[in-house]
Amino acid sequence: MSVKEDIRAQIIGALAGAKFPIETPEVLLAAFPNGAETTCKSGTVELKAGDAGKVLTADDFPFKSAEEVAEIIVTRAGL
Repeated sequence: MSVKEDIRAQIIGALAGAKFPIETPEVLLAAFPNGAETTCKSGTVELKAGDAGKVLTADDFPFKSAEEVAEIIVTRAGL
């Protein structure tokens, strides 16, 4: 599994209990098990949920699924 696929799967797993649609960045962060401190790791790559704010924009919301969140984050993070 590539780093991108691994991180993507971890994000989806972390958001498994989230209620969608997610309308705001604050609600998205709250949906992660440890909030902004939720960390996904693969090899030497580490990505915190709080870092998502650096790659997401207001136009990305609302999110309809964990898969959508994961895909946008890993793509924009350059993984």
